[in-house]
Amino acid sequence: MKILKKFFLVLISLLFVFVIAAFIYGFYLKPKYEGELHLNNIQKETTVYFDEFGVPHIYAASSTDAMVALGYVHAQDRLWQMELMRRIAPGRLSEIFGSVALKSDKFFAGVGIEEASAKAIAALDKNSPSYKLTMAYLDGINQYMDEGTTPVEFSLVGVKKEKFTIKDVYNIFGYMSFSFAMAQKSDPLLTDIRNKYGMEYLKDFGIDGSFNRTKIKNAKDRPQEYAAISKSIAQLLEQSPISPFIGSNSWVIAPKKTKNGKVIFANDPHIGFSQPGTWYEAHLVTPDFELYGCYLAGTPYPLLGHNREYAYGLTMFENDDIDLYQEQSNPSNPNEYKTPSGFSAYEIRKKTIKVKDSADVVLNVKTTRHGPVMNDLIDGLMKDKPVAMSWIYTQQPIQILDAVYQLSHAKSKADFQKGVRLIAAPGLNVMYGDAKGNVAWWATGKLYKHNPGVNPNFILDGASGKDDIKEYLDFSKNPSAVNPSWNYVYSANNQPEPIDGFLYPGYYLPEDRAKRITQLLNPKSDWDMASVGKMIFDNTSSVAPDVVKQLISNVDQKLLSENEKEALTILKEWKGSNNLADVGPTIYNKWIFNYLKNTFEDELGAQNFKQFLGTHIMKQIIAEQINNAASPWWDNVNTKNEKETRSKIISQSFKESIVALEEQLGSSVADWTWNKVHTLEHQHPLGQVAAFRRIFNVGPFEVSGSTEVINNLFFDFTDDGNYVVKGGPSTRRIIDFSDIENSWSILPTGQSGNPLSAHYSDQAELYNAGKFRRMMLNKEEIVRTSTKLIFIPHKN
Repeated sequence: MKILKKFFLVLISLLFVFVIAAFIYGFYLKPKYEGELHLNNIQKETTVYFDEFGVPHIYAASSTDAMVALGYVHAQDRLWQMELMRRIAPGRLSEIFGSVALKSDKFFAGVGIEEASAKAIAALDKNSPSYKLTMAYLDGINQYMDEGTTPVEFSLVGVKKEKFTIKDVYNIFGYMSFSFAMAQKSDPLLTDIRNKYGMEYLKDFGIDGSFNRTKIKNAKDRPQEYAAISKSIAQLLEQSPISPFIGSNSWVIAPKKTKNGKVIFANDPHIGFSQPGTWYEAHLVTPDFELYGCYLAGTPYPLLGHNREYAYGLTMFENDDIDLYQEQSNPSNPNEYKTPSGFSAYEIRKKTIKVKDSADVVLNVKTTRHGPVMNDLIDGLMKDKPVAMSWIYTQQPIQILDAVYQLSHAKSKADFQKGVRLIAAPGLNVMYGDAKGNVAWWATGKLYKHNPGVNPNFILDGASGKDDIKEYLDFSKNPSAVNPSWNYVYSANNQPEPIDGFLYPGYYLPEDRAKRITQLLNPKSDWDMASVGKMIFDNTSSVAPDVVKQLISNVDQKLLSENEKEALTILKEWKGSNNLADVGPTIYNKWIFNYLKNTFEDELGAQNFKQFLGTHIMKQIIAEQINNAASPWWDNVNTKNEKETRSKIISQSFKESIVALEEQLGSSVADWTWNKVHTLEHQHPLGQVAAFRRIFNVGPFEVSGSTEVINNLFFDFTDDGNYVVKGGPSTRRIIDFSDIENSWSILPTGQSGNPLSAHYSDQAELYNAGKFRRMMLNKEEIVRTSTKLIFIPHKN
């Protein structure tokens, strides 16, 4: 007995020591939000006040000192995220994750972002303020890497610290630009449909832009089988540890439509959710500069920002800046391909990918005059039928660093527009409002035209030259609106009106959000912060009730079960809301999925149907195709002795939906509430390991909202009837120039990427409830309510 007692005493003592050690280690790893630290390369003492949500307010004697401090505090909260971000574009994830990341590395190493970055850096003016301040920011990151604590993720996966360079900054911007693009998901699929079934089957897809009835108004200043491409690239982006950019909302209301006679700016970029989230907020103040911004990890200038003079943000333009070309190899020489002037040799780029715990992989990337050949970069394409990718980002001069510097340091509206002009890719809708009452929107991107009759929604002919780009357009032809007579500008990734009769090709989202935004903005002329805050969390679809009417009109209502009758009654009364206690969206989305499956899967096949569900075209098609009784898609090609009709498919889909919901949620229709099937969990890359899930992931939560409402929480359709949210508003910001010191923001989880920080997830509940916190600018209040970290210059 004594021995047993002694054993338990020793065991308890060991556990106590372990707990104490873990506590001390955890305390050691936490970000430092107060006290004093010494920094190299700052000239004067610099103070950082961390507010109650961990946002740093940096007060410095110079912009250089402010940027060094920003790099340091950004790294202490987001170094792991920075590390992942800089590794994607050059194909270096396999170094830390092993062969599981090899497909991603092969693709991105071959795309050419790293080579384009190097070319852009070589052309930089090393004496420009954008370059010098970038180097100061990188210096701050590297000082933290040298002197700060190592993130726990580095230890768990075995990452060696390497200094950050300006090439990392460009590679991060390059990945961001690629993740915006949609052509690589859509064009191959559309080409396969055309080749297999003919153009008749594509009329319902609206690829001529006819579905986008709610278009953004322009107003200038007054005075082979190709689906493997879709599948492979979609999977790479989905499995990436850094989520892709998807869509966005923004509207800027002019003084004549606001209660206080000042501009109100609203923006919520839609991005795939991850943990940590996309944006890091920081407020910089120097004697000649002030800006409150939202920064991508590892980048020195914010893509979203405001100060006392102006505010800016962005949405995705969704223009087409990627073309895919079917090349022809020389049958007598596989090292050559056909061009309009004869055969030409492939350019070969050799890339070496280092793989953790395995041998290096050597990649020989073939490149044509259009761009890199996809066949060796992704699975599923025939090796003897090369398909090349032409991407504006790697073909035009990359001036993204100067552009975002200009946006964040503008002195006037005209000055700001200079920065907009510098962005060749990605295509963005840059939104602007200022204290002088100006509101504006400009579409960025180097836009271009093909020959008449060339449809860039398909794989193009690379050999003849007839499908090549024929004209690059001047920036003056980009869609825009500056101080329009209707007193607001907005974007919801919908298509702009044509200019000079030309409708810009793209992969625009349906009119749902655009229609709702304009419906709300047009009649009201007394907007204030509270009403804009309510609008940015709006969960109502303006299109779904009309779709429901069309669906119900095709159901034979004579022989219905009690639950089917009750479901139809609920849908008839449903106004398109997607709130937690609503039953309507549960029935509606299940019915929509089954309608899509019964209509399209027989022609596309299971795998291509899944890819189709991940395109913007799927979202576009629903409202229109249901109205077309003559659509060839209604007939099931697998039933030889019957031609299915619209009514049959829609009725069948309804009955299947009710049976599925009874099995999933029980026999009481009233219990089929949206909160039971629409959930959100913010995934950390290491949270996919079950043992780490509770430590690194945030959630799960039951959430309101849905796909293509203003509160756009989007998901994949799946057979199981659970709508796991993949992404949505990466921040919600509202800036009111009548009360600039109390503008609002919210992040999906928290400011810090360190799971031991108090600010890892402290905004999640507010975000899910549609609430906000203040973006403080008043120094007296900031000092009074914040912790203080002082950076002291190292004495040489």
